[in-house]
Parts: sequence; C-alpha cells; structure tokens
Amino acid sequence: MKARRVQIAAAFFFTSTVLVVGYSLLGLLPAFLFAFGFVGGFVLWLAIPRTPMFSTFRKPYYLTLALFVLHKAEERHFEFFPALARITGKPVPQPDSFLAVMLYALAGAWLLVPYLVKKEASFGYYLAWTFFTSMGVIELAHFAFPFFTPERYGYFPGMASVVLLAPAAWWGMRNLVRRAESSDIVSA
Repeated sequence: MKARRVQIAAAFFFTSTVLVVGYSLLGLLPAFLFAFGFVGGFVLWLAIPRTPMFSTFRKPYYLTLALFVLHKAEERHFEFFPALARITGKPVPQPDSFLAVMLYALAGAWLLVPYLVKKEASFGYYLAWTFFTSMGVIELAHFAFPFFTPERYGYFPGMASVVLLAPAAWWGMRNLVRRAESSDIVSA
C-alpha cells in the first residue's frame, strides 16, 4: 500500500510539474490543454487500475508514437508555435531554453512506457494513460484553434496529422481498459 501511495505522489508531482512548466513556457491556454491530457490521464489511471501486459497495447502505443513524431514534424514545418503565439500572446519559446528542454524531457518520459510496464511499475501505466489521453483528447484542440484566429476557419498547423493520431490513441486507451484475459494481467 505504501508503494502505491509513493507511485500516486510521483504521478501527481509529475503532472503538476508538466502543468507549471507548460504554463510558464506557453501560457494559460496550452497549460489548460495539458491539464486535460495529464490530469485526465492521472484520473483515468486511478479510476481504471488495470495492468495489462505491454503486448496488450504495444501496437497502438508504437503507432501512436510514430504518428506523434509525424505530428510534431507537421507542427514544426507549418510553424505551430508562431501560430499559437498569435492566439496566446506569449512569445514563441526558444527551443533551447531551460523550460523548453524541461518540457521535452517530461514528454520524453512517454518513451519509458514499454520498459516500466514490462517491469510492472505502476508509474508506467500512469505514463501510458497520459500519453494516450494527451494524443487522443488534447490534440483535438487543433480543430478548435482556428476559432481563436481572425481568419475564416481553416487549417491550423498540426491539424492534418491529428486525423490519424487521435484514433490511434483511442485504440490504445481501449486496449488499456479492455477486459484482459488472466494471462494478460500483471500485478500493480
């Protein structure tokens, strides 16, 4: 029980750190969106304590990860951060600033999901939930961003790849909650 409390405290601290860094770097709107992915993932992790083997969600995890890389490339190519800065009024973050590097490092923790889940670490499931929730829910904000611009509704950088990214993440979430067979369950 003590180990579970430590895992919950670590996940809460991680979530809080992402929100503070996101707010400091990008402003209130992006931090609010991060909250959906990270607080939402945290709540889902607590509410749905299933611990399937990594093989249960391996395919959607790697597909979502690959599509996330494609999504980041689209955002970079079509200048997502300058477009976001026009909405938020916050300057475009310098990619080598301490806060930007910290935010990338925190997001990089998602790469630990396979290792941590295979080690039966509860924190790995928390990261899986935040990953899938972030990709499947908050990335849909790309479809809302055009409403905050003075132009007619149209393309916003990153919008095209979300069409594939979000459903891949939904598949991952489904596999995290599906009724696992007894051979797919590991201890929490």
